Amino acid sequence: MSEFAGNTEVAHAPQEHSAEPKILSLSASDFSALEERILRAVEMVRRERQARAAAEERATKVEAHLKEKLPLVEQLENELSALRAERDQVRERVERLLGQLDALEL
Repeated sequence: MSEFAGNTEVAHAPQEHSAEPKILSLSASDFSALEERILRAVEMVRRERQARAAAEERATKVEAHLKEKLPLVEQLENELSALRAERDQVRERVERLLGQLDALEL
């Protein structure tokens, strides 16, 4: 609103302490500029609300997709854990066999 500060005229009541409000008058060009700023602000709010609604819809879809995939992720984590345990057992057996081979070569 600072762009209107130079073009506004404020009519003051006499310096008495009265309850009458101060009157602010705007020229037609000032009013048009103010109207344009308000319309741009309204349009910006409308676009932001649409963007928020779209983001909320995407988030809802992603959450549903995540819930759908969660059992698969848990199954894969269990399989991975089992494969790691099996790998450790195989490593221990191979190390034991290599140790026995080393003992035979002495």
